[in-house]
Amino acid sequence: MESSSESRLPVSLYGATGVVGQRFLALLSDHPWFELVDVRSSSESAGQTLRQRLGDGSPESLQDLVLGDISGAPSCRLVFSALSPDVAGEREAALRDAGHLVVTNASPHRMDEDVPLIVPEVNPGHLELISDPSAGAILANPNCSTTGIVLALAPFWEAFGVEAVHAVTLQALSGMGAQAPSLEEFAGKLSPSIPGEEEKIEAETCRILGALEGGKVRPAQLSVAATTNRVAVLDGHTACVSLALAEEVSREELLSAWAGFSGAPQELELPSAPEEPIVWLEGEDAPRPDLHVDRERGMAITVARLRECPVLDWRFTTLSHNAVRGAAGGALLLAELAMARGFLR
Repeated sequence: MESSSESRLPVSLYGATGVVGQRFLALLSDHPWFELVDVRSSSESAGQTLRQRLGDGSPESLQDLVLGDISGAPSCRLVFSALSPDVAGEREAALRDAGHLVVTNASPHRMDEDVPLIVPEVNPGHLELISDPSAGAILANPNCSTTGIVLALAPFWEAFGVEAVHAVTLQALSGMGAQAPSLEEFAGKLSPSIPGEEEKIEAETCRILGALEGGKVRPAQLSVAATTNRVAVLDGHTACVSLALAEEVSREELLSAWAGFSGAPQELELPSAPEEPIVWLEGEDAPRPDLHVDRERGMAITVARLRECPVLDWRFTTLSHNAVRGAAGGALLLAELAMARGFLR
C-alpha cells in the first residue's frame, strides 16, 4: 500500500507530551500513511504549542501544533493513545463509544474480552475480534517486556509447541516514564520488583499466543512465570528466558525457526515493519542495550546465548527497545496493520 503526502490519513495523539507521546511525535512526523493534525495533553498544557511545551523535544515540522485538552473530542477517526493508565481507561472507552478507532499503548483495556491485544507478526488474526471495522474500537499494544518475549517465543510456539516459560527481565529506566530517575541517580542500583509487570507478562503472553474461537480468545495453555527488575539502563528491556518445548528439538532447528520468522507486517510491507523482526547475534557478549537496542530503527528484537537448560529445555537472552518496539513503534505498526486490513479508509 502506497500513500502520498496529499492522501495521508489525519490522526490524533492523546498524551502527546509524555515519554511515549514524544516517541509517537518523532515517528509520526514524517509517516507516509498518517498525518498528525491533533495533539492533546493535560489541561495544564492545553493552549500551548508543542514548541512552547517541549522545545527541541518535538520534531520541527510539528512544533506549531497547538495542544488540546484530553477531555475534548478529536475530529480524526484514528486516535493514538499514550495516556497514563490512571486516565486511559475511561477516556479511551469514551473515544471508542464515540466511534473512534483507538490504538493504545496503555494497559487498562488490554485484557478486555473484546479488545485485540496484538503483536502484529504473531497474532494479526485477533483483529477479527472487531466484527464491524467501521465501528468504534480499541486495539491494544502489549506491555513493553511482553512484546520482546512473545516475539522471541512465537517461532518456537508455531513450530514445536511451548509448554512452560520462565523469564527474568532487566528493564530500562525509560519504562518508568516521566518519573524515571537519571542514569546518574540510579547508577549502582537495582529495583527487584516492578509492581504489576510480572502479572502483565504472564497473562498477556498467554492471550497473544492464544487461539481465536467463537469470537473470543482462548488463552494458550502454557505456564509462564516472570520476575521483573529495574536496572540502570536508559533504553532497552532485556529478558533471560528458559523454556520447555513440547518435543525434542536441536539447537540448529531453533536457530532456523528464528531466522525464518516473519509475519503479516513483512508480507504487507508496512512502513514501520522491520525487515527481520528477530535478529540472531553470535557471541557471549550479546545482546547489549548500548550496542543492539536500535536494530532496524528499534523495531527488531535481538536474541543471543541460545543454549541447553538443565532445568527446562533451552535458554536464551533477548533484547527489545521498550520505547519503540514495546511502545510507540509497536502501536504504530498495529495501526498500519489495521489500515492494511481495511479498518481505515
